Amino acid sequence: MGLKVNVSAIFLLLFLSSTDVKAENVVFDVTKYGDEEDISKAFKSAWEDACASTSPSKVLIPRGTYLLGPVIISGPCKAAIELQVKGKLQAPVDMREFEGFSSWITLNYVDQFTLTGGGTFDGQGKSASNQNNCGKDKHCKLPPVSLKFNFITNGIVHDITSTDSKYFHAHLLGCKNLTFQHFTITAHDESLNTDGIHIGRSKDIKIIDSDIGTGDDCISLGHGSRQITIEGVTCAPGHGISIGSLGKSQNEESVSGIFVKNCTISNTQNGVRIKSWPALFGGSASDIHFEDIIMKNVSNPIVIDQVYCPWNECNRKSASKVSIKNVSFKNIRGTSRTPVAVQLSCSKDIPCDEVEVADIDLKYTGSEGPAKFQCSNVQPKFHGKINPSKC
Repeated sequence: MGLKVNVSAIFLLLFLSSTDVKAENVVFDVTKYGDEEDISKAFKSAWEDACASTSPSKVLIPRGTYLLGPVIISGPCKAAIELQVKGKLQAPVDMREFEGFSSWITLNYVDQFTLTGGGTFDGQGKSASNQNNCGKDKHCKLPPVSLKFNFITNGIVHDITSTDSKYFHAHLLGCKNLTFQHFTITAHDESLNTDGIHIGRSKDIKIIDSDIGTGDDCISLGHGSRQITIEGVTCAPGHGISIGSLGKSQNEESVSGIFVKNCTISNTQNGVRIKSWPALFGGSASDIHFEDIIMKNVSNPIVIDQVYCPWNECNRKSASKVSIKNVSFKNIRGTSRTPVAVQLSCSKDIPCDEVEVADIDLKYTGSEGPAKFQCSNVQPKFHGKINPSKC
């Protein structure tokens, strides 16, 4: 009887050890791979070894400051993989080092991916700004994106900072089930085209509890963005949270299932915005909801702009061919630094449909009279208190 008890106890201990104790990730420290100042080759080698591991792995960049040239790291990997950045990575200042690259760091085709560690990606955009003439020449060579995520699935980016990007801070293409949490973005408010996070042709993306300050859109959603949640985001400064611009290219995919809530937008050129080009191509944007938003000293807090036409590249007199429907703006309050606090300018050929406006309280802080609410080619459904007065 005693022998049976001992054998049972042994099997129980073995079972518990095999099910309850989680093995640590195999760690690949980039500083063990060579030069500790410029880690470009070391980083790529560490990634390749980690990606080949059949056990969950971690690429570690320890505390310190490191130079990193443009790199492309790719999957698929054989197991879950984590990139833990504890230090500061600095991009090259000389734009000639990006010849042949559209981004600084590109991640391709990785499943079960984690980027974390509390570290910083420093794009050194301010130092390279004298090499960028895109503010004057629309045909310029675009600067590199800092972080490009291509076809990343089932991943999370958290407790990471991107600062001073030369172009977009983060660009998503073809991603699915990817979350950004406690993601901090900083750039001065005059930095050109430094969108915080741009999303295109991606699904099930969450941006939560993050602070974004930049010189362009804090978050921009391009065509093909579906089931996107933006919650608990602070946007200051920048151009607000934007959907579009849409309708510039042929065969654009629809935008749908966008939920923006519990956000604070401060000292920005726009608040929440949907924009499409006139006269060009078709498309659709639907099931879009902005709720519980605080505006602080924001120009153009609420906008639908279907005559969006930068550089005068289009015919403003022709109607947009993009359909916009099932859109709501609810419980949005705060201050506007422009007299027109709400502007809904829809297409005369395809008027906006099913637009709901509820519990709006926006006060104009200037001296040109009370705040205004302007509408064209739309008949919103109003609920609750509406300030400024209904259009």
